[in-house]
Amino acid sequence: MIAHTLREEARIIYLCGENSPPAPEGFKTVNLKGSSSLVQAISMIKPDLLIRDSGSTTTEEVEKIHKIVPSIIHFDDFGEGGKTADLVFQTLYAETSEPVPDHYVVGKESFMADESTNALRNLGLRKNRSDALPHLVISFGEEDEGNLSYRALRHMIQLQIPLKVTVLVGERYQHDVSELRMMALGRRNTHIQQQPYDFAGMMATADVVLCASGYMPYEVAVMGIPCIVLAQNDFELGLAFPKEQHGFIHLGLGRKVKQSSLLNAVMEPLLHEPLRKKAIARQTALGLGDGKDAVCEAIRYYLEYPKRESGKPSGKATSDMVH
Repeated sequence: MIAHTLREEARIIYLCGENSPPAPEGFKTVNLKGSSSLVQAISMIKPDLLIRDSGSTTTEEVEKIHKIVPSIIHFDDFGEGGKTADLVFQTLYAETSEPVPDHYVVGKESFMADESTNALRNLGLRKNRSDALPHLVISFGEEDEGNLSYRALRHMIQLQIPLKVTVLVGERYQHDVSELRMMALGRRNTHIQQQPYDFAGMMATADVVLCASGYMPYEVAVMGIPCIVLAQNDFELGLAFPKEQHGFIHLGLGRKVKQSSLLNAVMEPLLHEPLRKKAIARQTALGLGDGKDAVCEAIRYYLEYPKRESGKPSGKATSDMVH
């Protein structure tokens, strides 16, 4: 989204690691092999700005890069390297009372909704309950490292109320899909859907969504769909967004969830209309998904005023501008 917005204003090159998703068509790509090749590629390209969305970084690596690149922006960097960057957008944010550095922009305001999701904004406010079979959509991302799809479906097999269940299997699902399919055969109106599929379109048919607690709750909240969240790991468990005050039912770590807790959570919004409406109202009141303009303005700022001097405090003015 950022690249397409700024493609007429800057020459954009994608640096893709071995596990990176493919770059969008029409942009130059440099394929990296190993962490050291990132610094080598940057040394050759000498960009004015590096935008990095590769997880947590180290101080040592970012300091090396900063000797070559005048400005660095990170997304969702929970490592020490973020403190050396010029600006960090922490869209995923943890519950903490500790102060964050001035150049960190923390919170849901920087979330950028996919265009397909944005087209279905506030769908839940317009969607009336019909006589059709209620629909539960289960999705635990591209990899589903803890195989929560299997665990959740195993519990859902025991649910006695009439319900359509669809499990969306990610492109890099690490487990045996045939085990999911065998289990689905034991329950009526239960389906396993592998890629390719229209993610937003599938979500739009859901009466309840069961998902991980990373980015997907943000997408769900843009549309306004009752949502149950299971954390895939301790990191996700500490994230502050997908909680009750924002319209979610958070059941903790997925590997520890009890069958009775999960089944009760699924039935609540299906059987209690006031609870369903309350969840949707809380999600849609957040006004999520419009972070692209603020993020792109910050990028334009650093392209226009690259910080070529070393030793200056990072990102304060930009952070204030974005807020």
